[in-house]
Amino acid sequence: MSAALEKPQIIAHLQKSLNYTVFESRWIPCSAKFVCMGNFARGTGVMQIYEIQHGELQLVKEIEKPKPIKCGTFGATSLQQRHLATGDFDGNLNVWNLEVPDSPVYSVKAHKEIVNAIDGVGGLGIGDGAPEIVTGSRDGTVKVWDTRQKDTPVVNMEPMEGETKRDCWTVAFGHAFNDQDRCVCAGYDNGDIKLFDLRNMSLRWETNIKNGVCSVEFDRKDINMNKLVATSLEGKFNVFDMRTQHPTKGFASVSEKAHKSTVWQVRHLPQNRDVFMTAGGAGNLHLWKYEYPAQRTKKGADDVDMGVAGSVTLLQNVTLSTQPISSLDWSPDKQGLCVCSSFDQSIRVLIVTKLNTV
Repeated sequence: MSAALEKPQIIAHLQKSLNYTVFESRWIPCSAKFVCMGNFARGTGVMQIYEIQHGELQLVKEIEKPKPIKCGTFGATSLQQRHLATGDFDGNLNVWNLEVPDSPVYSVKAHKEIVNAIDGVGGLGIGDGAPEIVTGSRDGTVKVWDTRQKDTPVVNMEPMEGETKRDCWTVAFGHAFNDQDRCVCAGYDNGDIKLFDLRNMSLRWETNIKNGVCSVEFDRKDINMNKLVATSLEGKFNVFDMRTQHPTKGFASVSEKAHKSTVWQVRHLPQNRDVFMTAGGAGNLHLWKYEYPAQRTKKGADDVDMGVAGSVTLLQNVTLSTQPISSLDWSPDKQGLCVCSSFDQSIRVLIVTKLNTV
């Protein structure tokens, strides 16, 4: 029994049922508040801000918008402003001041179809260089935006003439460890993963993991690329060691069959980049730790360095719901605190214990 208690525990601390479908929930930096985004049954979009007060979830503000909101990020804002960037079902990218949310502080028709995924970098003191937002859409394009530049993206990554457009399901920034370097990773419905180098404006690497890619995330955005986790349909996820790229074999990886259903999302612990949580289609969460190999590189047959993948260990798992857990966000300020939302129209605040001992 004592051995079981020494492991991290995932405790459902607070739960609230909502009257709308929630797609994304994000902690507001430097606060005990989080924002939930989704759509009402009547087809409009909604943002709700909740605060943890005296062990309960208090609704602070509710904001209704014309279009359903699919995704959001605080990654490109300063800690002073804390503006939320959102993507909606109509292809719009909006940046909101949540104090005065009547009209967006920045707005652009980013895509022809739904914005499936969004990420930000260069804000919150994370990542060097300009604050930028990346959006991925069903229209097959991935675009990078600078809110100081109106109407046109800084970078537009789209299929070549004649290539079929694939639905982009997930995007993530990484490699932003100085003013020049920056990468975007995108995952698509056909299993493609593409790594775009924004410094050289080139496709640096691509692979296919055989199943639709639901979520990609670097373990840290603001360091020399270290690891990338990609989750997919059919319950598998892959961890790529991004330090060593072989000219033909690419990056070394390890794959794990984690869930019996789709792995909707992966989120790395902000305080420890080797610990991450995956959220599953059967309403479960799995907490993992990545173990590095004794040596991260080896010489291949052609005498060129190639990476060596490590292994992943399951620390804990818990079933919270009968419906998919569609979003998950760790608190950047309080280790082990996280918020997740699921398609049972509920949000849950969780506490994960003993993370400083793993």
